[in-house]
Amino acid sequence: MKQRLITGIVAGALFLGLCVLGNWPYQLLLTAMAFIGFYEFVKMIGIPALSGSTVLGYAAILSFMIPWNLLGISAPFSWEQGIWILLLLFLLVTVFTKNKLDIRVTALLFTGIVYIGMGFSYMAMARASDDGHGLFWTFLLLFCIWGSDAGAYFVGRSMGKNKLWPAISPNKTVEGAVGGVLISMLISIIFAIFAPEHLTIGRALLIGLSCAVLGQLGDLVQSAYKRAYGIKDSGTLLPGHGGILDRCDSWIIVFPFVHIVTLMPYY
Repeated sequence: MKQRLITGIVAGALFLGLCVLGNWPYQLLLTAMAFIGFYEFVKMIGIPALSGSTVLGYAAILSFMIPWNLLGISAPFSWEQGIWILLLLFLLVTVFTKNKLDIRVTALLFTGIVYIGMGFSYMAMARASDDGHGLFWTFLLLFCIWGSDAGAYFVGRSMGKNKLWPAISPNKTVEGAVGGVLISMLISIIFAIFAPEHLTIGRALLIGLSCAVLGQLGDLVQSAYKRAYGIKDSGTLLPGHGGILDRCDSWIIVFPFVHIVTLMPYY
């Protein structure tokens, strides 16, 4: 716990500091995290880290993370066009390698790229929100996610009796999940009270609920695929916490979701 606490404080301070700075420092941090997350994913599924297909994957991650707004130019492709081009490239890989890299592997790589690339990309876009309040929206989501995690942990430890999903994550409880939802919604209401010009109570409740539910589902997704591959953590970068994907599993689900369902400013 001591190691976990120290790592959390140091890493959290670095992350929040660069988040406050925004622009290129924060963009480069998220890009590095996306690369490391994809490396952890590739390692987990048993593909060489620098094979031809994974190099294509890193290039795809980079394309997701290019900050067109900071460069002052428009993206050459829409999201839909970019994802279709990526899908085509991976389908062609199976042909050109004569099925040495078959469709099952390329499908896994494609899934990992979209899962990780879009997740961190939406985090970057939230900070660069067109309404000029990107730091507010980013902090709102992060604090709701962290509040949900903390609420689920402490309520689960003190009151948890009914297992939430024992086949995937045996330590999570229904009581903890409910506690996480309530804490997340409380945090979002506090944001709305202090910044009513940005956030209504009604939208705050929806965002708090989304952060808690989707965040906990994101954590279960991570638990499910780690269990499928028989590993405890996705990596070892953060002592006491595991890897980037272990720490960001909720983030890379929540940030895209709240934008796609237009709970946050669209840009």
